[in-house]
Amino acid sequence: MTATADGVIGPGPAPQPTGKVKAFLRLVMIEHSVFALPFAYIAALTAMFELDRTMHWRELLLVTVCMVGLRTFAMAANRIIDREIDARNPRTAGRELVTGAVSVRTAWTGAGVALVVFLGSAALLNPLCLMLAPLAVVPMVVYPYGKRFTNFPHAILGLAQAIGPIGAWLAVTGEWSWDAVILGLAVGVWIGGFDLIFGCQDVAADRAEGVKSVPARFGIPAALWGARAAHAVTTGLLVWYALATGAGVLFWCGLLIVVAAFLYEHTIVKPHDLSRLNRAFFTVNGFIGIALFVCAVLDLAARGLAL
Repeated sequence: MTATADGVIGPGPAPQPTGKVKAFLRLVMIEHSVFALPFAYIAALTAMFELDRTMHWRELLLVTVCMVGLRTFAMAANRIIDREIDARNPRTAGRELVTGAVSVRTAWTGAGVALVVFLGSAALLNPLCLMLAPLAVVPMVVYPYGKRFTNFPHAILGLAQAIGPIGAWLAVTGEWSWDAVILGLAVGVWIGGFDLIFGCQDVAADRAEGVKSVPARFGIPAALWGARAAHAVTTGLLVWYALATGAGVLFWCGLLIVVAAFLYEHTIVKPHDLSRLNRAFFTVNGFIGIALFVCAVLDLAARGLAL
């Protein structure tokens, strides 16, 4: 016998906890942590290099836990808040909260656990991280509501993602760094840019439901031009970061790879042809983060970071 979401007892075997966990992890798309984690690592490792040129594994582990915990909370809250909109969009109608594979109660429980993990790991880092941790939560909750009151929810998402590198630097040094802010802005503008691309596939559904976004308000061509501008700004900010931190040749090689990936991304997505949008969004952007991270690590190691 099993209990349904409303408490009614029905026939069938009780679901296994592992099944609920797997469904929740699908809900929050845990594998997409690859987009933000590499840049947090770049910030943390650069801070370690500037601090004493030594790898601090404890801090790096706690940064990972913080990032995954906060992102998991943000994704769960996003899915919960948007579940009614998702149900009316053909692209998102198969999401776990819509189909019932994950109950709202389970989603809130998972979100709560992730939030506790985030706050707990921040507390283990240093007092400044703990003090600022609640502020990091705010844009994560505001973002899902953004599409209800502004045509630029992508900017709120960018702000939320910019927190990662800044927090990672604070985790290592316990002190504010404008270099980390430059990298954070680069990440925020980058992710806001590819969210413009991602939103192009929902224009019809968004307009029908009154959901606000740049593609829905200004059209797909404008959104794609906005994404190109955002990624040009991202490149400029990464160059600024490289200069500010005295990056070596290997990091600059990574920047060349990023520029090539941006050019490819904007070549394969066109206003009249969105068939390769998922390749641009998931494959290319995942590659960008990993490629720059690998080059940054090699560069720091070549300059004297003890791995």
